[in-house]
Amino acid sequence: MSHIAFPMLAGLIGIALLFDLLNGLHDAANSIATVVSTRVLSPQVAVFWAAFFNFIAFVVFSHSVAYTIGKGTISADIVDAQVVFGALMGAISWNLITWGLGIPSSSSHALVGGLIGAGMAKAGLSAIVWSGVLKTAAAIFLSPAIGLALALVMILITNWLFARQTPASADRKFRKLQLLSAAAYSLGHGGNDAQKTMGIITVLLYSQGMLTGAFHIPIWVVISCQAAMGIGTLAGGWRIVHTMGSKITRLTPAQGFCAETGGAITLFLANLGGIPVSTTHTITGAIVGVGASRRMSAVRWNVASSIVVAWIVTLPAAALMGAVFFWLVDLV
Repeated sequence: MSHIAFPMLAGLIGIALLFDLLNGLHDAANSIATVVSTRVLSPQVAVFWAAFFNFIAFVVFSHSVAYTIGKGTISADIVDAQVVFGALMGAISWNLITWGLGIPSSSSHALVGGLIGAGMAKAGLSAIVWSGVLKTAAAIFLSPAIGLALALVMILITNWLFARQTPASADRKFRKLQLLSAAAYSLGHGGNDAQKTMGIITVLLYSQGMLTGAFHIPIWVVISCQAAMGIGTLAGGWRIVHTMGSKITRLTPAQGFCAETGGAITLFLANLGGIPVSTTHTITGAIVGVGASRRMSAVRWNVASSIVVAWIVTLPAAALMGAVFFWLVDLV
């Protein structure tokens, strides 16, 4: 396995952290769309709230998602600087395209797709670790479904608990509770998404002989990735906030609380299982769930369906871009 000069290694780590920052920017909407759309927090305060809990997630969760990305997507034996570059540039390119169009696609699946594309460009189908890829692919469908189901359960529970209260009284309580649900969702988001970049950087360091022994993640990698995600969240992603917060369905504070809580529980379960899920998919499913609980027509299904198309297209599109960037390095 060829080693590269330290400046080039540092540059690749910089690109990985840029992806992490863009992930925070792209997915800021996932954490704060509902709390902004219900006017519980202003957009400026909401991003600080989300960024703080994005950052401290490493204190709460283990690094099982990072292990899945680092060792369970493509064979660690074929990973080199060229593969990592192709994967990151494929994911970043797809993120920028969908961000520009205001489409809440998955940064997570863009990264997985970029890894698969760059890995296959180097070693063909033998590069793929099918158990990990199939687990990630299954999560494309399961995470929004679980988010939707949990949000519906939360709606039923809250309707029963607050049945005797006036709408104004219940609204005041849920505006406070939404601060907790937004914090929990941001914590789950930081725990799942920042770990994907940790996995990429760590497997790169192993490929260059900078780390040896059992697969482990240095603390400086952990802190760097959590900080990059927090900074990205601070930068916001207002195009996607608008889509997530109001275009799918209009939310009350109670519905926002139920959507965020359902999504947060889904992310906590995924983090425990080491499954790199899409925070975008999860919160979209939860928002659709609370909207449909009122009436099916409350959900703008044309918007929701266009988001689903983006989910399906992301893996192959990012894989193609990852392969193209891998081949471009060959040409250069």
